[in-house]
Amino acid sequence: MPLANLLNDLLGDLRDPGLMWQVGAIALSILLGWTLSRFLRRGVEAHGAHTDVARFGVESFGRVVGPLAIVVLLWTSQKVLGRWQHTNLISIALPIFSSLAVIRFGFYLLRRVFARGGVVGEGMQTFEKVFQLLVWLAFVLYITGMYREIFIFLDDTLVPLGKHKVSIAAILQAAVSVVVLLLLAMWAGAALEERLMNVQSMHSSLRVVMARMGRAVLILVSVLVSLSLVGIDLTVLSVFGGALGVGLGLGLQKIASNYVSGFIILLDRSLSIGNVITVDKFSGQVTQINTRYTVLQGTDGVESIVPNEMLVSSPVQNSSLTNRAVVITTRVTVGYECDVDAVIKLLEGAALTVERVMKSRPPAGMLQAFGADGLELALAFWIDDPENGRGGVTSDVNRAIWKALKENGISVPFPQREVRVLGPAPASVA
Repeated sequence: MPLANLLNDLLGDLRDPGLMWQVGAIALSILLGWTLSRFLRRGVEAHGAHTDVARFGVESFGRVVGPLAIVVLLWTSQKVLGRWQHTNLISIALPIFSSLAVIRFGFYLLRRVFARGGVVGEGMQTFEKVFQLLVWLAFVLYITGMYREIFIFLDDTLVPLGKHKVSIAAILQAAVSVVVLLLLAMWAGAALEERLMNVQSMHSSLRVVMARMGRAVLILVSVLVSLSLVGIDLTVLSVFGGALGVGLGLGLQKIASNYVSGFIILLDRSLSIGNVITVDKFSGQVTQINTRYTVLQGTDGVESIVPNEMLVSSPVQNSSLTNRAVVITTRVTVGYECDVDAVIKLLEGAALTVERVMKSRPPAGMLQAFGADGLELALAFWIDDPENGRGGVTSDVNRAIWKALKENGISVPFPQREVRVLGPAPASVA
């Protein structure tokens, strides 16, 4: 509606006693919408939003519910009051809160898709400010009535694209539809992934496969629907498919192999998140299994990005595939005068004092060799948490052994050599 007509209608409503009904309807809509938002946020937080990411999602969604509820209530009030009187004031409040709802919903989608960890970076904040500015600009154009003139101008301005000419309005509409549908598909994929990851009765690899495939299908469907809405014939994708096949055959074999290997790993369940593996010179705990690569985190905190093709074509040592128990061996040398059986029992008892050593599989001591400096003993013990590393528990066991040997007066010999000089002693040199 033109701005001049809107102002005249508002001035006319100021002299109408029914204006208070509009004011009351607007105030009641705002109060009910704000109350509903607060009630929903408190209810969701009380049912398990304990992590930072969950609280972040609840807070973002709670900001959307309020403006949406206000818009619905204002629209209902306008329909009801419009039977008996003018609703020009509500007609102004409705697009204001609609713009606010669009802004909040846009923020919610962006943060759910690109800031799932709960951290909003500077780039995201800048993009949100630009998006907010564009929405309020569209609101101003709608209130002033200038949007029709601008749309007609953009629709009449043609841009040559090859042999055809397309209006700027059609290009903008196509871009908006593609972006909106892609964001909705990515948001639905993220929600599906979070839902699947919480299903503890399903294997972790199967959950990852379903989440990846679900997101890929949603994005593919959104792209196809976007192209259909824009008016692009889907048969042109056959040319793109042929070009993609040639590219895969010429230079993208490794990339395609890694993607196929990623799905093979997830489907055959040879690896799972949390397994401790060793492949080639890389070793660590599996923290991520993506479609192209797998992330291993070592005990020193260093993360290694291993291509999935290496995990399929190379031998992989998995320390926790079906059995998480791992045996560790440490060695010590004692003097020949010691009682071997007593020392072995002493070593086994010392290892059991360490917390990480398994009690269900007791340590076992062995006499390995008769060394040049003493009796060489070995102690094997089991742990069931290989993801925590082996160096720490080995150090704890060695310290317990050293303490037990010292307390019982058992000597740990060190290498000693005798040097004999044969023949006459050399003449002294002044």
